[in-house]
Amino acid sequence: MTTADSVPQMRRGRGRPGYDQAAVLRTAVELFNRRGYDATSVGDLAKELGLTKSAIYHHFASKDDLLRLALADALDELTEVVSEAVGDAAEGGAYDRLREVVRRSVEVLVAHQPAVTLLLRVRGNTPVEVEALKRRRWLDEQLAGLVRAAVAEGALRDDLPPELVSRLLFGMVNSLVEWYRPDGAFDAPAVAAALAATAFDGLLRR
Repeated sequence: MTTADSVPQMRRGRGRPGYDQAAVLRTAVELFNRRGYDATSVGDLAKELGLTKSAIYHHFASKDDLLRLALADALDELTEVVSEAVGDAAEGGAYDRLREVVRRSVEVLVAHQPAVTLLLRVRGNTPVEVEALKRRRWLDEQLAGLVRAAVAEGALRDDLPPELVSRLLFGMVNSLVEWYRPDGAFDAPAVAAALAATAFDGLLRR
């Protein structure tokens, strides 16, 4: 599995006044989401920012470098959340850990919504995208294992395939990229609580 430590970090320093590296990366993600990664050039990004291409290349080696860093922004915290839930030092039952992963995944998505949106659109067209998909598959495998463990301890029903349950659970989480807005009616904790309650407790009145 690719870890966060293996992802190249942005070099320190500043670009033109008003555009540090983080700001350039944010704009790149917005542009990739709006126009598509393949259809966006470094020239397009430079035009969007009012910079020269050389100013962007001063801090980022290539367009792929921008994509790699953007996808790492989405994947690193998700990897940390899942690793804590499935690692040897994890505490509590599998059901409680699974529910906590769902809650924290909502918070990660909300905090990194543009980058997660970009991640969910990756199709493996470049080596950077292939590596991101490998990391996503690792996450899927670990989550399915956590569902399987929750079934084994008797906390979840055993008549549904764990892989399917995992995909449905996190499909609900991922759907937030389509409709959640930070300035909307519900904040991240409220959405996380409602999603977990719907997934694990159902909608029947008790």
